[in-house]
Amino acid sequence: MKENSAYIPIFNALKCCVIIPTYNNQNTLKRVIDGVLEYTENLLVINDGSTDDTPTILADYPQIHTIHFKENRGKGNALKKGFQEAEKLGFKYAITLDSDGQHYPKDLPKFIEQLQQPHEKPLLIIGSRQMDSPGVPQGNSFGNIFSSWWVYIETGYNLKDTQCGFRLYPLEIVNNIKLFTPKFEFEIEIMVKSAWRGVELKNIPIDVLYDPKERVTHFRPVIDITRITLLNIWFVFVSFFFVKPVRKLKEIRQKGGKRFWREDILKIQETPLQKAKAIALGVFIGISPFWGLHSLIVFFAAEYFKLNKVLAFFASNVSIPPMIPFLLYFSYQFGAIILGNEPDATLNIENIENALDILMGVKQYLIGSFALAAVSAIVLGILFFLIFSLFSKKNSADA
Repeated sequence: MKENSAYIPIFNALKCCVIIPTYNNQNTLKRVIDGVLEYTENLLVINDGSTDDTPTILADYPQIHTIHFKENRGKGNALKKGFQEAEKLGFKYAITLDSDGQHYPKDLPKFIEQLQQPHEKPLLIIGSRQMDSPGVPQGNSFGNIFSSWWVYIETGYNLKDTQCGFRLYPLEIVNNIKLFTPKFEFEIEIMVKSAWRGVELKNIPIDVLYDPKERVTHFRPVIDITRITLLNIWFVFVSFFFVKPVRKLKEIRQKGGKRFWREDILKIQETPLQKAKAIALGVFIGISPFWGLHSLIVFFAAEYFKLNKVLAFFASNVSIPPMIPFLLYFSYQFGAIILGNEPDATLNIENIENALDILMGVKQYLIGSFALAAVSAIVLGILFFLIFSLFSKKNSADA
């Protein structure tokens, strides 16, 4: 009797299977398969054109469902084929894990336990690795942080790990999504597009092993990171110019224009501090030397800090054309004070004798601009906090 055989009927009842895409991982594949079979026999292995002993190893497991590609087609294509085949076999969920030994099958129950919990939305569960653990490559940790930031901007889900291949997918949904990427970026594509379709993204902690003696990785740092970055840039564009506007239009229709204006635009339910923070953010970005990018930056920043985008946007317009000469002047003077220069003398063009003087002038302006932006943001933030607090008390008294 297998030690973990109690999970076999649970996997069956939930109609959940495990999918392992594999490519030239003969050193670890058998151990991973044996580990999975301790918990369930609902196992599909996609041999992505391996040229090592993978076919021989798989031949020793007639009880599992195997698919062999003649040539390597990429992890994305292997997973897509696995999802389609799993649904044909009657499964509703699929847990994927890599065959290079970095994932422990003993973590499978964690996904099952999450799936058994009550949830309003369909779940896509991603394993969260301890990226600061000994042996984890430093590049992996940095790349994961960067990827998680992209996913947050695109979906609103603040995840600790977005690159882990140990996941649980709702098959009915993912098999109805048009997916185009064939390789490692596939896991970003399917995660973001699932979130756009109402799937909840969730991390659960898992263990990870990076054994340089056994592990064979096919991730190409330069090429694959470039592909993932380009995909994320495209997703940000689609998110802000299509997905989010469409959602807002649906909200307007559901709530009605007046209620939407009060709750989503003016956000009357926000506290005075939240509104003041939005204005302070807008003022800081509007005065800072991000010429031509103020609106874009303030929108992303307000989204990231979950602040009122409308208030932040209007506050950032402190840098409208009539104000520009004054902002340039006071930024320059602030810089002079900070650097210990004479404020008036540095404005005289006759004092510029060479390129170094020009660079020093630019440096003075940049330092002064950020200093002026910070001071103005603090002062106006406090001022508007007091104003909003006053109106809040007045409205409460009237009510």
